[in-house]
Amino acid sequence: MTPPPDQCPAHAQSPLAGVVDLFGSENEKDPMGLYERLRTEHGPVAPVRLGDDVPAWLLLGYRENLEVARTPSRFSRDSRYWSAWAEGRIPDDSPLLPVVGWQPMCTFADGDEHERLRAALTDSMNRVDRRGIRRHITRFTHRLVNEFCAEGQAELVTGFAQRLPMLVLTQVLGMPDEYGPRLVEATRDLMKGSDTALRSDRYVTDTLRHLVERKRAEPGEDLASWLLGHPSELTEEEVVQHLRLVLLTGNETTTNLMANTLRMVLTDPRFRASLAGGHMTLPDVIEHVLWNEPPLTVVPGRWATGDTELGGRRIKAGDMLLLGLAAGNVDPAIRPDLGAPMYGNRSHLSFSGGPHECPGQDIGRAIADTAIDTLLLRLPDLRLDVPETELNWVASWISRHLVALPVAFMPRRPATDPVDTSGLLPAPRTRPARAVLADDEEALPVDEAATAAMPPPARVPWWTALWRWLRGTAS
Repeated sequence: MTPPPDQCPAHAQSPLAGVVDLFGSENEKDPMGLYERLRTEHGPVAPVRLGDDVPAWLLLGYRENLEVARTPSRFSRDSRYWSAWAEGRIPDDSPLLPVVGWQPMCTFADGDEHERLRAALTDSMNRVDRRGIRRHITRFTHRLVNEFCAEGQAELVTGFAQRLPMLVLTQVLGMPDEYGPRLVEATRDLMKGSDTALRSDRYVTDTLRHLVERKRAEPGEDLASWLLGHPSELTEEEVVQHLRLVLLTGNETTTNLMANTLRMVLTDPRFRASLAGGHMTLPDVIEHVLWNEPPLTVVPGRWATGDTELGGRRIKAGDMLLLGLAAGNVDPAIRPDLGAPMYGNRSHLSFSGGPHECPGQDIGRAIADTAIDTLLLRLPDLRLDVPETELNWVASWISRHLVALPVAFMPRRPATDPVDTSGLLPAPRTRPARAVLADDEEALPVDEAATAAMPPPARVPWWTALWRWLRGTAS
C-alpha cells in the first residue's frame, strides 16, 4: 500500500512493497509513462524505492526540482546526512554506493568546501582550449566515420555516439587514446547500478590514480595537471575523484545527447525540413532534445538537513531526494503544450541547477554539435535504415539509452585527413580490393602526425553539402 501523502517512506511502518521501484521493470520499459502515473497519483513529489528497501522521494515538478537544487541549506548534496546509510541499512556492497556514497569532491560538498573544490574544477575546465577541443572532436569523428563510410551502412549508437565522447575526454584529461574503449564499458556499467558496478568503479578509479601519479611527475597541458597545480591545493584523492566525476557524467550525458539528437534529426520531419531549409541550427535541435529527452532522467541525490515540507509532503531529516529532470522538463505546470518547439530555450533542468549545476555542459554541447555536424558533412545522405517503430531503448534508474540506430548512405572513400572533403563524393561502383592486413595492423589509418596540427574544417552545413553533391550527380 502506498504511504499516505503526509507520511515519508523512510519512516513508514508498513513495508515498501507497494512503493514503485525505480530498479523495476515498469521503469525499464517506460520511465516517462511511469513518471506521469506517479504525477497523477502523488503530485509533484512521489515516494519511490531503489531495490527492496531503499526509500527515496522522486521530484516530478519543475519548481520542486529547482527549489531543492537551489537551497542546499535545506537539501544538502552531502550524502553523510543520509539516514539509511548512517543507520547501517545500506550494505557496503550496494550498487548504489559508486553513485551516491560520499566521496571527496564538489558534488558531495556544500558551503566553503564546495566553493574550494568547485573553483578548482571550473577554473581547470575553463583552461581547456575550445578551438583545440573542437579539433580533437573533428579528428576523432573523421577517424570513426572512416571505419564505416565505405560500407554504406553503420550503427551509430555503439559505433559512434558511445565511442566519441570518451575519446575526446581522454584527451582533455591527458590520457592515451587506447584507454577509451574499456573506460566506456566500465563507466556505463557503474552508472546503471549493475551487480558488477563496484568492480567497474574500482577499475575507473585505479586507472585515474595511475594517471594522477604520472601527471604529478610529468605535468602537461591537461585537466589532471591543472587540478594538481590549482591554488585550492587539492589532495591527490580529490583530484582522482574529480577526474572520475568528469569521466562519468561527461561520457554518459554526451553519449545520450548525441544518440537522441541523431535520432531526432533522422526521424522527425519537422527538424529535417527545418535544417534543410536553413531555419534551424543544430544547436537549436540539441536544446529541443535537452527538453524532451535529457541525457539523465534522474539525478541522485539530495538529503534533507532537517524536517521540512515540499510539494505537500512531509520530508524527514536524512531522507534522500532524487531530482527528476525528465519529469520536471515536461511538467504541465510550465509546459502545457508539449508539442511547442523549445529550441533556443535553455531553462530546462537537463544540467540540474543551483550551485551544483553541471560545470561541463558547454563541452558536452560542443562535442555533440561538432561531431554530428561533421558526420552529416561527411555523409549528407544519411538516413535511418529501419522503420522508426523498430528502435528500442533500455532504461536504468537514472537514464534511458537508445539501443541502436542503424543508418544507410552511399558508400564513400575514407578521408585521409580531417580537412579532406573528397569523402563527400560517392565511392566508385567497383571498389578496389582491400589489402590483407596483419592481425595487429589498423585498417584505414588516419595520419595522426599530419592531422593533429590541422585547423578545424569550415563549418559547411550538411544540407549545403548534400545540395552540392546532388547538383554534381545531376550534371
